[in-house]
Amino acid sequence: MVVLSKDQLATAEKDTLWEPGLERDSCGVGFIASIKAVATHKILHDGRTMLERMEHRGACACDNDSGDGAGVLTAIPDQLYRAELKAEGVELPPFGEYATGILFLHPESYKLAKGSFDDLAKGCKTNVIHWRKPPCDSSAIGAEAKKTEPCIRQVFVAKTEATADNEVFERAVYQLRKQAAHLIPRQDIECYVCSLSTKTIVYKGQFTPAQLYPYYKDLVNPEYVTYIALVHSRFSTNTFPSWQRAQPNRMLAHNGEINTLRGNVNLMRAREGVMESTKYGADLQKLYPVVEDGQSDSGCFDNVLEFLVRAGGRSLPEAAMTMVPEAWEKDQHMNVEKKAFYNWSAMAMEPWDGPALLTFTDGRYVGAILDRNGLRPARYYLTDDDHLYMSSEVGVADIPVESVVHKKVGASSLSASQLANGRICDLRLNKRMVAAEGDSLDTIDAQYVDSRKKTTMNCSAIAIERRLKVIVD
Repeated sequence: MVVLSKDQLATAEKDTLWEPGLERDSCGVGFIASIKAVATHKILHDGRTMLERMEHRGACACDNDSGDGAGVLTAIPDQLYRAELKAEGVELPPFGEYATGILFLHPESYKLAKGSFDDLAKGCKTNVIHWRKPPCDSSAIGAEAKKTEPCIRQVFVAKTEATADNEVFERAVYQLRKQAAHLIPRQDIECYVCSLSTKTIVYKGQFTPAQLYPYYKDLVNPEYVTYIALVHSRFSTNTFPSWQRAQPNRMLAHNGEINTLRGNVNLMRAREGVMESTKYGADLQKLYPVVEDGQSDSGCFDNVLEFLVRAGGRSLPEAAMTMVPEAWEKDQHMNVEKKAFYNWSAMAMEPWDGPALLTFTDGRYVGAILDRNGLRPARYYLTDDDHLYMSSEVGVADIPVESVVHKKVGASSLSASQLANGRICDLRLNKRMVAAEGDSLDTIDAQYVDSRKKTTMNCSAIAIERRLKVIVD
């Protein structure tokens, strides 16, 4: 396997039979989380152990030292960043009032990319307060990966008077990320935003699992504490490895493939002509296309998941259930509220079918879901010290048997925890609660008509019309 530059990839797409839209991955994935949101460095360290024990799930290039990709998604280590920026003469706003993320830029045009990003930030009524150069050790990576090593910078974005409200600021940050992904490359300036969030951050690249932590020196700093570490080791089965395609993505890490991808993407683009948003208004157009070009199936899924949460007003578990539903139509034993949820969701979104294991977090929720085929390995453990371990492998974490209080993930099942309140539910109950309660919104009395039976069913369902307004008129 060889590593290709952006220009070489473009030539390959033009002059060969290679089709990037057909790319699939087969990977190792897992996470460790404190369901009480207690941040420690141990969680980050245990995430490293989990990742390195899944090295057999990844792959490497012809030099045997350039990986297909590895990464970790964590909560923002505010204490570490605050100290680092203070040493550079910059005072960070209070936690939650700034967003940060790592960008991959071209070594020759990174100044132009930074200038364009600054301009877009002003247009989104936010303010770039600092560009940090994360400490990196290039000697830790292989020769092939080094050929395409980007210029890595970390941006810090703060509120302005127009975005002082937390919800308004969150929307502005998402709009800024989307516009940076769309508009800066149109100027022939390379710019890839790994993540941009007020809660989480992604460190990733074209590494083997053993190279990730030595490369990013932040990750071995004892001051780096987190309550979540979601890790991913990539095996690009029929794809080209690249720094950008490493995972985790902004909310998602994925093992498997989305076999309905082309239809999913086409239908998502078709919806863009009729979607509305009371929160974004005319600015909704600035988020399009929802699915960005040149991505793997994992990246496409992540784009839509992020859109449903950021622009659609859904909780992360609700968005995951919308995209990866159970085989619900013929299930006579399914709770009526959950069936009503799936019925409404089916009107807005077709299933993204695998086989696939999808793990996700937005800093508030963390969870995993298997599609209804159930053909990807997954296992989770909840321990008596309020830690949740989930992985595509057994044995990647050292967990005493006597400390395990609950375990397993099955086909179409959802394991999700709302961090900080420490609540994790039985799988069936968890989905039922999402369907009945939604994101802490009041339930409404609703009716829907089963057109095949010509009957009307009374049910209690979430205020779904408030969530689907962004999808259907």
